[in-house]
Amino acid sequence: MLFADAPTNSPLPFSQAPDLVRRLNAGAALHPAPRCSQWALNTLCNPADLNADELAQVDSLVCEVRTVQRGANLYRANDPFHSVYVLRSGSFKTVVMHREGREQVTGFQISGETLGLDGIAGGQHRCGAVALERSTVCVIPFEPLENLCREIKPMQRHLHRMMSWEIVREANVILLLGTMRAEQRVAAFLLNLAERYGTRGYSATEFNMRMTRCEIGSYLGITLETASRMFSKLQQERLVHARGKQIRILDSAALARL
Repeated sequence: MLFADAPTNSPLPFSQAPDLVRRLNAGAALHPAPRCSQWALNTLCNPADLNADELAQVDSLVCEVRTVQRGANLYRANDPFHSVYVLRSGSFKTVVMHREGREQVTGFQISGETLGLDGIAGGQHRCGAVALERSTVCVIPFEPLENLCREIKPMQRHLHRMMSWEIVREANVILLLGTMRAEQRVAAFLLNLAERYGTRGYSATEFNMRMTRCEIGSYLGITLETASRMFSKLQQERLVHARGKQIRILDSAALARL
């Protein structure tokens, strides 16, 4: 992770005060940031081939750890882009709004994953990020990160890989929406989520889904009723066991064959 101890007694510049008030009113809380080496998931955020001196430079990036309450926005569509965010705990959904005011879910993020990369291209966020539960994120100012990447090539390659993963994710979503039946979409979604949890050291067969069936349906391009029916069908076929938000995958091979 790219963060360091933030000063706790330095005065806040007057120009930043309205932004601080807005974030606190929106449900965000600020905390002094620990160092990368203190976070168990730091290997997901830092390339593995950094030496001690390079890791110290990464640690020297001053930022903050922000707590975002369930239902609060980390940022909104069209907000100016200044930072990227790494999710330390909790989960988020990214959303865009249709002209008629309907919400479209574009993705879900869990611990160790990155938010905010959409703002790099145009200088403002293209979507909003909403906490699905009480969550904490590390705020990484992009300009210092970009400068550091010029000095430390492994960091530059790591940033490029993160951007590439976003491109691959978008391509997979297009494939999912364009070619798969509803049952296949739900199965692919569950397998993808299981793989991501497993990569982060959690159970890859049993986990809690903080998103609602309605949000899953929005992401997969199906109705709430269809999403609920597909979960029931997978359970009847003994491929998964669902109890509220808790999901247990009983036969991942059979899910993959759908």
